[in-house]
Amino acid sequence: MAYTSVIPVRRLKGCVDYVLDEAKTSRGQNAKSLEEAVDYALNRAKTEQDLFESAIACTCKTAFEDMCQVKEMWHKTGGVQGFHLVQSFAAGEVTPELAHQIGLEFAGQLLQGKYQAVVSTHLNTGHIHNHIVWNSVSIRDGKKYHSNAKSYYTEIRAKSDALCRKYGLSVIQTPESEQGKRQYAKWQAEHEERPTWKAAIQQDIDSAIAEVLTWNQFVRALEEKGYTLRMNRKYITLQPPGKDRPVRFKTLGKNYTPEAIRHRILYPTRRTPAGNGKKKLPSSLYAVIVEHPEKHYSGLRGLYVSYLFRVGVLPRKPRYPSYAVREDIRKLDQRIEQMEFIFEHEIEDRGQLNAIRQAAEAEIENLTKERKRLYRREPDSPRIDELTAQLKEKRKTVQLCKRIEEHSLAIEQRLEAGRKEQAQQEARHREDEQREAAIKEKQKEKTK
Repeated sequence: MAYTSVIPVRRLKGCVDYVLDEAKTSRGQNAKSLEEAVDYALNRAKTEQDLFESAIACTCKTAFEDMCQVKEMWHKTGGVQGFHLVQSFAAGEVTPELAHQIGLEFAGQLLQGKYQAVVSTHLNTGHIHNHIVWNSVSIRDGKKYHSNAKSYYTEIRAKSDALCRKYGLSVIQTPESEQGKRQYAKWQAEHEERPTWKAAIQQDIDSAIAEVLTWNQFVRALEEKGYTLRMNRKYITLQPPGKDRPVRFKTLGKNYTPEAIRHRILYPTRRTPAGNGKKKLPSSLYAVIVEHPEKHYSGLRGLYVSYLFRVGVLPRKPRYPSYAVREDIRKLDQRIEQMEFIFEHEIEDRGQLNAIRQAAEAEIENLTKERKRLYRREPDSPRIDELTAQLKEKRKTVQLCKRIEEHSLAIEQRLEAGRKEQAQQEARHREDEQREAAIKEKQKEKTK
């Protein structure tokens, strides 16, 4: 089994030097035992094949200079300087001699003598692998070599696989790999019946989407699974537990970009309630509403309960929420926070809400005065930090009361619009049923 990859090269000399590194291509430099090293040092049964380096239309010692002369001859010294191909074999599947022979045949079939190239077989890793570097400019007609995804799978990959079959080596055979969609690492992981890191992340994301109602809940769900998300950057990244480097969402597939995930959360394909009876609300709300659905609420509590039912967060969700209500789902995090505050303080109307806000504002004034006195008299007092924390909570209460007053009016309007929309849908449905009944009646009369 051989895995190939092609890389365009813009610094040709460094690439050629790396490929023709005797420390990697010499059997003696890579002896695995003392006996092998002694054999090599004493020149025991040594052949020319102890150094696995070859050249095509140039020499190994002057390969870079020879390639530059061809570029200058055809006046094509800019752009891509060459191409670097790596052909890796499974551990223990080939000998250095066979690998190098395959590399030479491969280069001959691929380049057809048109391009200067160096071929080396590296023995310094657990997997024997060939390196082929060739000039981007043809020695025959000066035309430049072009490589793309199509040519890779129809030429490079096909020729490499054919040579592997010729010498009895295994070949990667999957529908996706033939189409250029599956990487070798993924194929090897699936071949060994173990999940890839990418598949594991996708499964965790799918699981989180199925359990949440909003983007913020989705982020918290991943964090509970051990992921670290970095949001303050151009591309949002997440770092899986146990992995050293973060990955971008978009590298996981088109269904896993932040935009796609938000859409999947807001518009799930399932028709069952978003909560589906499971605990997706804060524990205080879940215990009060979901576990005791027979209880009826009035005032602001009843308004928010009705809203969450219409949105589909709570059980007994309608077949499909009206657009007037559904477009408000994007603010669901705020609505749940507001509802939790209303139930915690048992707020029935906006008068109670204003009383709570005014009490908080009075406390803010007193706490602020106390903190100012401490700043003047005892600037190092630990009480200052306590007051700052209390002020933060009281200000949050004031802002929350203001938002509830404002948003509850908007919710009333949306629910009213939703009721009208639902009534219109039901009226159209009745008209359609009456029309179908009339058509059936006429067809019966005709048959008589």
